Amino acid sequence: MSCCSPEGTCSTSASNETAQTTGITTVYAVTGMTCGHCEQAVGSAVSALSGVTGVKVDVPAGLVTVTSDAELDEGLLREAVDEAGYELAGRAEAGATHH
Repeated sequence: MSCCSPEGTCSTSASNETAQTTGITTVYAVTGMTCGHCEQAVGSAVSALSGVTGVKVDVPAGLVTVTSDAELDEGLLREAVDEAGYELAGRAEAGATHH
């Protein structure tokens, strides 16, 4: 059963944000996400990759922030996002720095 309505709205309030831990954090642009179901699908697919320690999906911005133990293989990440039904557009431009 899908949580998405025909209008593209989502009835789930689940958040796919895991606790951020130390490691390498990279932000990727993902196209095709429209609702909470998309957030869960992408977050689950990326979380399943080896070495991933944290995932935050920002559907309105079309961004996925991934924290990992080491640099991720972008090909594997692209494949996981594709398998979930979305497209990895590449690394997002760094808009802000964290201190």
